[in-house]
Amino acid sequence: MAHETELKRVVPILPSSDIERDVAWYGKQAGFNVDWHDDSYAFIYRDNIILHLQWHAGTVDDPLLGGSAIRIFVDQIDPIFKEFVGMGTVNGNKLVKNTPWKTNEFGFYDLNKNSIHIVQDIE
Repeated sequence: MAHETELKRVVPILPSSDIERDVAWYGKQAGFNVDWHDDSYAFIYRDNIILHLQWHAGTVDDPLLGGSAIRIFVDQIDPIFKEFVGMGTVNGNKLVKNTPWKTNEFGFYDLNKNSIHIVQDIE
């Protein structure tokens, strides 16, 4: 099957109970730099390694541990979004364009409640 978009990279999303604390720890203890962050989310990097940190309350409704999350980056999101809509994986209204963090993206859960996000960087 020919694909109309290229899968470019995968970015793991790690749970955090304190974004400020964890951004500082990754900087001091692991040499990561901060690309962007707020109180609930952070983009950190070192060389070609990118990690995202996402705040969770640590409650039953919002656990720190559980399903994992990844972000798969693509060069063109529209063709792969149409493909996933066609397979019934996502609804046609799930594509979010022009996020504050400069992406177009959509997401879905696998059978194990792992969160999969397909993302296109926008300039």
